[in-house]
Amino acid sequence: MAHDPALLPERLGLATAWFERPGLRVHAAVAGPPDGPLVILLHGFPEFWYSWRHQIGPLAGAGFRVVVPDQRGYNLTDKTRPFDLATLAEDVLALTRACGRESFLLAGHDWGAAVAWVVAARHPDRVERLAILNVPHPAVMARALLGRNLRQIRRSWYIFFFQLPGLPEWSLSRKDFARLRWLMRASARRGTFSDEDLQRYRDAWAQPGALAASIGWYRALGRSMLGRGRRRVAGIVRVPTIMLWGERDAALGVELAEQSLAYLERGELLRYPKATHWLHEEEPGEIAGRLVDHFSAPRR
Repeated sequence: MAHDPALLPERLGLATAWFERPGLRVHAAVAGPPDGPLVILLHGFPEFWYSWRHQIGPLAGAGFRVVVPDQRGYNLTDKTRPFDLATLAEDVLALTRACGRESFLLAGHDWGAAVAWVVAARHPDRVERLAILNVPHPAVMARALLGRNLRQIRRSWYIFFFQLPGLPEWSLSRKDFARLRWLMRASARRGTFSDEDLQRYRDAWAQPGALAASIGWYRALGRSMLGRGRRRVAGIVRVPTIMLWGERDAALGVELAEQSLAYLERGELLRYPKATHWLHEEEPGEIAGRLVDHFSAPRR
């Protein structure tokens, strides 16, 4: 039975907020004291703000103002193009300005981590601390996909599949998103996603234009990697950073995390041998505690 995703934050004891930037209306779940240090949590594919449900409460309870947006194209946020990393990073900065903040703490998982890498690398004056979950630095990922890591290219088959017009949307949405539900369960530890969780994800995928927009992120990535005159979207990250990595990630090898350390001026890698790509959903308390500790360290 489908439920209205607009009512979900309140159903879970959170609040709903809407943020405006030119051409884009952003939906977010929010929690915590309005005057607390601002924490932004960025979800990945094929999720929405709900993927951080286990970490929002502990962060809010520790005194942080937690804002968890549906990123551009996902769930209830507008499906406005483009979906390149530079635009997605500017969405984050616009969100923080709408919150009235000059600086903030940032965490991202999957595509959200890719966006977070870019924001922190380009705006070290704005990002106080950074947490990255199971996505390498964009330069490392680009190097792997452009032919230097054949093992990773095989693992990333879906990125190339998503470049096809129309077929990915048809394949993932048929039979009420059966394949997408199966992919999430098959790539996670047993018991990670309940039937209720997958129903809530299904409701988000079914929002008009949401599936095509989320796949559009991959198509923008493909164009940027193959286009002439491509340039690095992120360099060295100078803010204090933790990388949290589930080693049983079916899509991304841990060697990419190790290579990403070269792009961190002040960073460390914490590995979870029994966790998969869905680290914060499999180890909810552990990851919540790590984020609280990392973000509670003395800020500049």
